Amino acid sequence: MRLLRPVLFLLLVCGIRLGAVAAPGNDDQARTVVHMLDYVSVDYPVFVKNGQVLDSAEYAEQQEFAQQVLTLLSALPKVSGGKDLIPEAQKLLERIAQKADGLEVSALAKALRADVIMVYGVAVAPKQVPDLANGTVLYNAHCASCHGATGAGDGPQAEGLEPAPRNFHDMEAMEVRSPFGLYNTITLGVEGTSMLGYGALTDAERWDLAFYAASVGSDPDLVKRGEALWKKGEGTDQFTDLRALVTATPLEARQQHSADREAVLAFLVAHPEAVKVSAPSPLAVTRAKLQEALEAYRKGDPASARQLSISAYLEGFELIEAPLDNVDAPLRRETEREMMALRSTIGANAPADSVAASIGRIQALLDRADEKLSGDALSTTAAFVSSLLILLREGLEAILVLAAIIALVMKTGRRDALAWIHGGWIAAVVLGIFTWFLARTVISISGANREMTEGVTALLAAVMLLYVGYWLHNKSNTKRGNASSAKRWTMHWAKARCGHSPAYPFWRSIASSSRSSFSMKPCSAKPDRQVSKRYWAASALHWCCWGSSAEPS
Repeated sequence: MRLLRPVLFLLLVCGIRLGAVAAPGNDDQARTVVHMLDYVSVDYPVFVKNGQVLDSAEYAEQQEFAQQVLTLLSALPKVSGGKDLIPEAQKLLERIAQKADGLEVSALAKALRADVIMVYGVAVAPKQVPDLANGTVLYNAHCASCHGATGAGDGPQAEGLEPAPRNFHDMEAMEVRSPFGLYNTITLGVEGTSMLGYGALTDAERWDLAFYAASVGSDPDLVKRGEALWKKGEGTDQFTDLRALVTATPLEARQQHSADREAVLAFLVAHPEAVKVSAPSPLAVTRAKLQEALEAYRKGDPASARQLSISAYLEGFELIEAPLDNVDAPLRRETEREMMALRSTIGANAPADSVAASIGRIQALLDRADEKLSGDALSTTAAFVSSLLILLREGLEAILVLAAIIALVMKTGRRDALAWIHGGWIAAVVLGIFTWFLARTVISISGANREMTEGVTALLAAVMLLYVGYWLHNKSNTKRGNASSAKRWTMHWAKARCGHSPAYPFWRSIASSSRSSFSMKPCSAKPDRQVSKRYWAASALHWCCWGSSAEPS
């Protein structure tokens, strides 16, 4: 029994389902259900608030997807020992029809999505490239207390936990774990252990954390060797997209292929952006799915055609909706309406020619979207004008800063500093040209290296600006301090003249000993220039002799 418990625990945290396994076709249906539920959980709260529908077309789409979720789940085979998901799907559909609160519907959709993943073992994949830098931050915030700062399972709260927190450097244990298995563990937790689920994190954050946990214990030399092999083409036939990457384990890669494939997997887990670069674009996925849907419909399988048309939207077009909105929102809405109309056409068992015509219209819209999102869509004139405006804006900022500094120097009488100011901006121009030359001809800056270079440069610029700001602020405070001191001593002198200050006898003795004695006029009299000069001389003498002890309160 002691030997069996670790095996069961390992199977559980790896997301391996004990019992019946869905057939490949059923797996595709379950994955479609997961995508639709994810879509509903995110978009429904945006378009339905306080029982009011803000966008009727989007609301109709939410209803359509909820109905399709119920239809697909009813068609999927029951899993022995698995949870009955039909009541949950019915409740979700009813609450959407009742225009329930967005947070409630979102919670129902997320709970059903988690159950579908667990019951059918759906190998979902991240919608965007996992960010391991964000995964590091999340790990330090949520996991380091138990798993340790380096992932060795030696965190301050690890003592006494049973079973002990996972040591991510234990190669024997980690070689049977996939990023998808870690994602499941992070999402659902492990019952009966201290490992709790982190469903409060977003889907993207859980993928970031899963990829970081999968890579933290990797051998740097193995990762480096895998990078060289990947660039030579090793593994490109297997790891064509993120879904293929998240379901692979080091042990399977080594046993089914070779030690080289294991090294490639280690590199890709640490650098998932390498897979995304070689993967087809979202619009290419949409086009392929639409073509598959048309073929399935012509073969007399409208159910598969409808499912493929939904996948064409959720797995492809949805991923570029946000950037397309930024450049052409009406085109995005028109494409979305046409794709919804296609699903209605398929559902109505229309002739195949009608379906083909609908798909043709969508393909034309996708071509327009591709052109809008392409870098070539920006004309030469537009690119020139945009670049010129950026240069003018940055140049104007630099000129204003230089003008402010020069004005300050001239106002304070420090014309000797002008040579240093002019030398500074001339040196900046020279260094800028030199940096451009290095970046173009000597240093290869791309991808993460470019972002790192920009980050370091931005930090240096921030430090310089903070220093200059502090210097100017300090000088400004000094000037205000001098003015405040003059004002205080002027009031002191006024009090002394009126006899309201303990220093009055001192001032009187100064005045009487002077060849030109002070004119002791009433307090309302305006001081003349001679009095002002004598005042400053007397003030200096008084300050030197008495310090600040006689300063009025």
